[in-house]
Amino acid sequence: MLCDAVPWLRSVMGIDLIVANAENAADGAGLTAAIYRKLVSAGVDAITLGDHIYRKKEIAATLQSEKNIVKPANFPSSSPGLDHCIVRTQSGVSVAIISLLGRVFMRPVDCPFTAAGRVLESIPPEVKIRICDFHAEATSDKQVMGRFLDGRVSAVLGTHTHVPTADQEIFPGGTAFQCDVGMTGPYRSILGRAIEPVLNTTLSFDPNPFHIATEDVRLSGTWVDVDIESGKAIRIQRLMLTESELKAWRPVDGSASR
Repeated sequence: MLCDAVPWLRSVMGIDLIVANAENAADGAGLTAAIYRKLVSAGVDAITLGDHIYRKKEIAATLQSEKNIVKPANFPSSSPGLDHCIVRTQSGVSVAIISLLGRVFMRPVDCPFTAAGRVLESIPPEVKIRICDFHAEATSDKQVMGRFLDGRVSAVLGTHTHVPTADQEIFPGGTAFQCDVGMTGPYRSILGRAIEPVLNTTLSFDPNPFHIATEDVRLSGTWVDVDIESGKAIRIQRLMLTESELKAWRPVDGSASR
């Protein structure tokens, strides 16, 4: 869905830079090297991950060799991957991408606030646009991070819970914020998994494999306009695109129509 939607994002939305959290891209958990290459070939500029980062062991080599994919910066320094990356838009504007993992109801990790400060100090001051993916469970955890980084980054966008939240805003310091940008995947599901096995296991405790659902696929995300001189956010808005909406869109004479 994301790969098919990239031309729409570029043409209709005028998106200059696409950042994707690929935490669950490989059959619902982790990321493979082949899917990484597919996303990048489709036009994704940078990739973040989360608590399932090493679920597919092969991704470690990609994390060590590629410059547009990051691990959570509060993972141990010895773990495979970069603690941030800097990518460029087609017009040459540099954008820093940071990933952090929350601690409330999540696996034990180093302090994300300390890690954020350390990474921000290492980013060249001329790189004004800085995007933070905060992969966390609790909305309170995400709101604290948003306020902590207000005025220091262009956006703090939450991932992990799969459910888009309606709390997008721009904080006083110029940082765009949203607790969760939502899931790109099948919405006739329970967090992307087939409904019946999840229901059966929940009601009976009888273990069932939770297969990936396939119906009502949607792209969910958030777009942010940023002033390139100051790095401050100007606008933030949620985005949801269905398969039928994408199929109805066709380029006309080199342009695009809704």
